Amino acid sequence: MPEKIIMTAEEMRRALVRIGHEVVERNQGHQHLVFVGMRTRGVPLAHRIASAISSFEGVDLPVGALDISLYRDDLNLRGRLMVHPTDIPVDIEEKRIILVDDVLFTGRSIRAALDALIDFGRPRSIQLAVLIDRGHRELPIRADYVGRNVPTSIREEVRVRLKETDSKDEVVLLQSEGT
Repeated sequence: MPEKIIMTAEEMRRALVRIGHEVVERNQGHQHLVFVGMRTRGVPLAHRIASAISSFEGVDLPVGALDISLYRDDLNLRGRLMVHPTDIPVDIEEKRIILVDDVLFTGRSIRAALDALIDFGRPRSIQLAVLIDRGHRELPIRADYVGRNVPTSIREEVRVRLKETDSKDEVVLLQSEGT
């Protein structure tokens, strides 16, 4: 599959810092914020946004990791299920949760994440931050913070590569043959 770089490492860094500023502005500060990254690539992105906020607000914010495997609506379509631990380091009752994922596509993973989070308590609010919003929603879900909107065809794939998981930072668009 031919691929095209649609976001460089520096563009990713700037987008995540901007998202950090938007989160603080919208929430009128950093009080009661908890970042929860969706496994796999949402976790390092959540850490990066929280780190950006730490650099300009001078606070350490809690960051957790959420596994949605058992909450997915396509369990019967998937082969062998890999379940990873969920680790949310603080009680989420009455907190403002910033749920972080790499790509927003149909909205089904986010729906699963919402179900999983509610099992941990009743947060004051859940806001969604994504690096890439590529459209094609199947559920009425919208991101509160978006690094970049990337209109795609249904046959294209957006792949986020991160140093923590893939040894380099970039976002690429993979085009299937004939696109």
